[in-house]
Amino acid sequence: MNNTGKTAYDAASITVLEGLEAVRKRPGMYIGSVTSKGLNHLVYEIVDNAVDEHLAGYCDRITVTLEKNGSATVSDNGRGIPVNMHEKGVSAERIVMTTLHAGGKFDQNAYKTSGGLHGVGSSVVNALSAFLDIEVRRDGKVYHDRYERGEPVIPLEKGLLPVIGNARGTGTKINFLPDDTIFEKTWFKEEDIKSRLHETAYLNPKLTIIFKDLRGDAPDEQTFHEPEGIIGFVRDLNQNEEAVSDPVFFRGESDGIEVEVAFQYVNEFHENVLGFCNNIYNSEGGTHLTGFKTVFTNIMNTYARDLGILKDKDQNFTGSDIRNGMTAVISIKHPDPRFEGQTKTKLDNQDAVKAVSKVAGDELVLYFDRHLEELKAILSCAEKAAKIRKSEEKAKTNMLSKQKYSFDSNGKLANCESRDASKCEIFIVEGDSAGGSAKTARDRMYQAILPIRGKILNVEKATIDKVLANAEIKSMINAFGCGFSEGYGNDFDISKLRYDKIIIMADADVDGAHISTLLLTLFYRFMRDLITEGHVYIAMPPLYKALPSRGEEEYLYDDKALSRYRKNHKNFTLQRYKGLGEMDAEQLWETTLDPKRRRLKLVEIEDARLASATTELLMGNEVPPRRDFIYRHAHDADIDA
Repeated sequence: MNNTGKTAYDAASITVLEGLEAVRKRPGMYIGSVTSKGLNHLVYEIVDNAVDEHLAGYCDRITVTLEKNGSATVSDNGRGIPVNMHEKGVSAERIVMTTLHAGGKFDQNAYKTSGGLHGVGSSVVNALSAFLDIEVRRDGKVYHDRYERGEPVIPLEKGLLPVIGNARGTGTKINFLPDDTIFEKTWFKEEDIKSRLHETAYLNPKLTIIFKDLRGDAPDEQTFHEPEGIIGFVRDLNQNEEAVSDPVFFRGESDGIEVEVAFQYVNEFHENVLGFCNNIYNSEGGTHLTGFKTVFTNIMNTYARDLGILKDKDQNFTGSDIRNGMTAVISIKHPDPRFEGQTKTKLDNQDAVKAVSKVAGDELVLYFDRHLEELKAILSCAEKAAKIRKSEEKAKTNMLSKQKYSFDSNGKLANCESRDASKCEIFIVEGDSAGGSAKTARDRMYQAILPIRGKILNVEKATIDKVLANAEIKSMINAFGCGFSEGYGNDFDISKLRYDKIIIMADADVDGAHISTLLLTLFYRFMRDLITEGHVYIAMPPLYKALPSRGEEEYLYDDKALSRYRKNHKNFTLQRYKGLGEMDAEQLWETTLDPKRRRLKLVEIEDARLASATTELLMGNEVPPRRDFIYRHAHDADIDA
């Protein structure tokens, strides 16, 4: 302990578990992917380290800057990474930046809770950057270090970092440029980063985060500071909705786990429940959400019977009934979190169920015993939701029973012979021509083909009865076998899915992109588990076929591949594919169907809140916001010349 009563954070706090290897070879193991999602994740990892300093009581200001040269800078006013001599014989900073599982998070005295990648965050960012430059302010001095593709380039002086100046205060400043030989694109998505930073500010009401984007003609700067915390978060999520109740907030602690909950009901029948552990958004939920949902459902059903809203003969409201209209944020601080997957999409600690149930169970009863009118308003929402659910179940049964699924035939479906869902895949193909070629080319044992006619209904603008009446949508529902539901309702059962992969196979043009977007909107709004559990893919057919005067022909999947090919080949003929229908069965198998040679893009959701808002913006009725979004994100598009 130091003289302030706080625990010392120095070289002795840094614990080494293993060396830094294989990150550059297998980056997806550490950051999820090498797409824009993984790219932005580099920024989040450095920010999370700074937030951990805030949680420890030493940092109240973080600045994130997207620089003109494409690099990112994250600076904070925390204690600064330790720079004194580590037991390994070099500066502790060098250990942190070059060794996996080296950090203060393994020393329980240095951090009570943390949100970084189990101590691998800084070193992984370093390994995946063309360069990383770091300045540490400690002990009145500025220490400097620099790396190129994970390797240090500055000589140490007797194992210690060089001092480049005097410092006021303390903190860490890291500037890094993602390695373009690893990432598909190195342009950070500012909207995603701003959303994540704003989210972090809501979860830490005493923290100020400054965002700067210096890349465009008009630099963008925003400050995120939310003293109301997650109450403000819920208000922000509901800013365009009609509120049914006031925001409810409570906090508590159980078995060393801190719990914060805020929720509000709106006059809109949807559910939006977000879970966070140690400031990290858990997109697939986890045990903290399970604890909250279970206790909330039980308490509300008990109140419904006590008030006579549910009679003895009535069944309980389902969890979906009770949560319809709810927007909620559940945030916990856990000293030893466990997640499913490296990127923390789902919390797995069983003690979180007990802790959240205990805190929520006590606080909810205290609140609703004193706010009877709000309780009745919420139960009224549940009553309406239950009536709608029952009428929709009846409508779905009537509509879908008219078109029973058959393994032998279902309209134009050409099903596969295998019944092993883990090995089967279904291709959704637009047009009879491409569908005919795909049926001929496929592996009949494991590949099913479902042709659709043109562009399906835009479900974002349609009522549910029109959605269910659409022939193409009904064909997909019946073929998949797992049902259909608004959001995450009880009618959808992912365990009944007949195909492990659902592959959208559309032409590589504007119309094909529109068809893919309409299908993804359908899946996102009414079969979301297909996406969150990793079953939805987009096929990547080639744009060109190069036939050289000598040597073997080669398929080229984009204009970058064509440019590379031109550099190495002088005399060749180029065939441009304008659509899948132009390929014969053999070409379609070679390029798009053969599991050994094809290219597929897995569809993922990184930020559920942003994804929902973006889907509504792009597929809804309002034109000006959609136009503004397209202008802002023009640099993210791949233009087909």
